[in-house]
Amino acid sequence: MTASTVAELVTARWGDHRPGLRCEDRTLTHHQVAAGAAARAALLRDLLPPAAEPHLGLLLDNTPEFPLWLGAAALAGAAVAGINPTRRGAELARDILHTECRVLITERAHLPLIEGLDLPGVRLLVTDTAEYAELLTPYAGARPDPCRAAPGDRFLLYFTSGSTGAPKAALCSQGRLAAAGRSLADRFALGPDDVHYVCMPMFHGNAVIADWAPALVTGATVALRRRFSASGFLPDVRRYGATYFTYVGRAIQYVLATEPRPDDRGTSLRLGFGTEAGAVAAAAFERRFGVRLVEGYGSSEGGAAITWSPGTPSGAVGRAAPGLVVLDRGTGKECAPAVFDGAGRLLNGDEAIGELVNRGPSLFEGYWRNPGAEAERVRDGGYWTGDLFCRDTDGYLYFAGRTDDRLRVDGENLAAAMIENILARYEGAEAVCVYAVPDPVTGDQVMATIAGSFDPESFAAFLAAQPDLGTKMAPRFVRVVRRMPVTATNKIHRASLRKQGVRCPDPVWRRGPEGAYRLLSRTDGDVEGGQEDE
Repeated sequence: MTASTVAELVTARWGDHRPGLRCEDRTLTHHQVAAGAAARAALLRDLLPPAAEPHLGLLLDNTPEFPLWLGAAALAGAAVAGINPTRRGAELARDILHTECRVLITERAHLPLIEGLDLPGVRLLVTDTAEYAELLTPYAGARPDPCRAAPGDRFLLYFTSGSTGAPKAALCSQGRLAAAGRSLADRFALGPDDVHYVCMPMFHGNAVIADWAPALVTGATVALRRRFSASGFLPDVRRYGATYFTYVGRAIQYVLATEPRPDDRGTSLRLGFGTEAGAVAAAAFERRFGVRLVEGYGSSEGGAAITWSPGTPSGAVGRAAPGLVVLDRGTGKECAPAVFDGAGRLLNGDEAIGELVNRGPSLFEGYWRNPGAEAERVRDGGYWTGDLFCRDTDGYLYFAGRTDDRLRVDGENLAAAMIENILARYEGAEAVCVYAVPDPVTGDQVMATIAGSFDPESFAAFLAAQPDLGTKMAPRFVRVVRRMPVTATNKIHRASLRKQGVRCPDPVWRRGPEGAYRLLSRTDGDVEGGQEDE
């Protein structure tokens, strides 16, 4: 019978003595993982106050304790809030208290983060201490029992990485996570002999839903990396015999920036699945390592998803499933089909770019204690993703950026994501971010931040040679950084770049009327005005 809860999946591994969890020099069998989860579940039931929400927080790196406590929560019918260790002070306390965590699991390395925080009613457990080991000892004989869990039970409260306001805690039930694991295992033909390399942070939904869950479904081995390391990626793959991994943000670009080796293609790795690598980086990764990357789209909250399939045009994410539409945010009407010229340039951005909305079945289960955010997502009979897309006449969808990344230059809507895909071809670019800076005359000007090497003459020549670069797409300002600012999940920190604009500590180059770039001086007048050069 197919398991319908995470608790059933954990219990199914009891008696399985194959390698189940590896981290550095430590290996646990599947049976030991199930036993460890059962012991922690028994402890958790004794620690949680009877009338309290059954929530625990995990302020941990990717150590064995993280998946062990995920399994424990499932068996206990409790829910896990992944706590982001890059948050500080009042923001960190807010995340813990907002999700009503009665138990906080952490490690000694993170104790300075919570020192001095007012966390009333929160019981603290520090995993790498003698006291913790002693606390677990009486529960060592516990066996996993899935009877306390139901498919609809709350299991994850994972924070979205929104660019404005406090992060929202999206909900995921045991049934939804078990179904997601089965779906990905079937889609990618994953099995018990695979080794899932978990290098993305487990406090984020990607690593748990797309990497840990399918491994739990199939009985595959999970190999953990405490924190993502570009230089450690290939050594880890070889060490563990990894076959599958997931990624978000700029992780792929960082791996590509490492020194090539003659044996780069000689690994067990066969597939990577994730988002935001981009077509240029994905192709470069496959050329260098012989590993296919499958770029997908899925809202963090589960409200909409797009699946790539053979025949998908270059630059498209995939074909729209029934119910997925692109709507104008102002009128709520469906946008016109996207029209591209022979070079792949979008010709009707004004009419074609809108917000992706799912009018069909949605897996969105809400936000914890945030009805206002829920109402913003679910309205007018659909789930509004907060992401901009356009859709061609054949039904293929093209990502255009977040709704707060909208660019409107001289009355024309531009797609930040499409400009980024073009700029990513520039030989010196290791990472690219495109966003709007305000202009009193044109509305917006296009600004790009490029990490890597930059030569103004070669960049201008590069832009002139791109057939799909529209006349208003060329960046007016280019900020050059050694390393792109990123969030804890390796996504570009767009909000900070947008906020600083051209008034930043890094070199900024400005494009003149002839297409040439000159270094912007600190004494320039209205550097955000785009017209005085014309």
